[in-house]
Amino acid sequence: MMQLSKRSMLTTLAATVLATACAFAGAVPAAAADKVSVGALRFTSHAASFVAFERGYFADEGLDVEFKFFQAAQPMAVAIASGDVDFGVTAISGSLINLAEKGAIKVVGGALQEEPGIDGQMILASKAAYDAGLTSPAALAGKSFGITQTGSSFHYMVHKIADKEGIPRSEITLRPLQKVGAVIGALKTGQIDAWTIVPHIAKAIAAGPEIETIGMVADYIPDYQVTTVFTSTANTVDKPDQVKRFLAAFAKGAADFNAALVDKTTSADEAEEMVRLIHKYVYADRPFEKAAPSIRNGAMRINEGARLNLASVTDQLAWFQSENLVPASVTIDMLVDASFVETD
Repeated sequence: MMQLSKRSMLTTLAATVLATACAFAGAVPAAAADKVSVGALRFTSHAASFVAFERGYFADEGLDVEFKFFQAAQPMAVAIASGDVDFGVTAISGSLINLAEKGAIKVVGGALQEEPGIDGQMILASKAAYDAGLTSPAALAGKSFGITQTGSSFHYMVHKIADKEGIPRSEITLRPLQKVGAVIGALKTGQIDAWTIVPHIAKAIAAGPEIETIGMVADYIPDYQVTTVFTSTANTVDKPDQVKRFLAAFAKGAADFNAALVDKTTSADEAEEMVRLIHKYVYADRPFEKAAPSIRNGAMRINEGARLNLASVTDQLAWFQSENLVPASVTIDMLVDASFVETD
């Protein structure tokens, strides 16, 4: 029998050891992704999260994301505080600020923002009110205005409009209707006189005979930080790396969305692909051909890098305090953890 040389024996042994090591390494499971739930509304303005999920940006950051959908901002804040949801993307509300004051929630980034030159939130009037003289926001005195809840972003916007027009806030009757769908129905039937909403909804309903456009929110609240990214205070303290990874993926989704539908620097095919992606979440109950124009109409800027307009958030906090909706003792540092993103 042929004798193996010492060199051959060593080579064979090394190869065997290497093969065994590779086989063992392949048998070790990869680290499991962190399961996180994300609160959202079925609005085009929430597209950054949808894009980050569909294009694998969350997965790339080691996050296994599940969406939980809401009808308004305030219930989402409560869900964050209770631990039912890990991250939320929506407007600042009284509930959110009160929960922040209790140490439960922190704003960690920015999302949707009003920007000059880009169609933003629109001020609408019912046809009946328009025909009766409500043809501009200057005529809102004595009129009714739809909001979801007291202390919602709709509440904030109408008061900022009133302040700029010199209308006493008390001269506009607020009608809390809980859900966006209920507000739309009330406006169409003339049960309320006016409302403000993001363009993908506003343009669609104003195209019908029951509603008229009377102004733009950006003319009254320049650079308004419409929505923010927030999470539990516990996450910012105990899982700061997870917060950073979420924001990194969210920012990539926002960049893709802005390029395709806001800046329009991609090809027509890429823009079409973006609209189809969003359609899975927004107006999913409509045929694509009918949903696509509304989705495109809702393309407002989502802040690059999840940058936060801290000046706008500070103004919103001051308004809530002026209405006695949150304690005067709440500071911006209680509400915002500015360590995760750049701020203005």
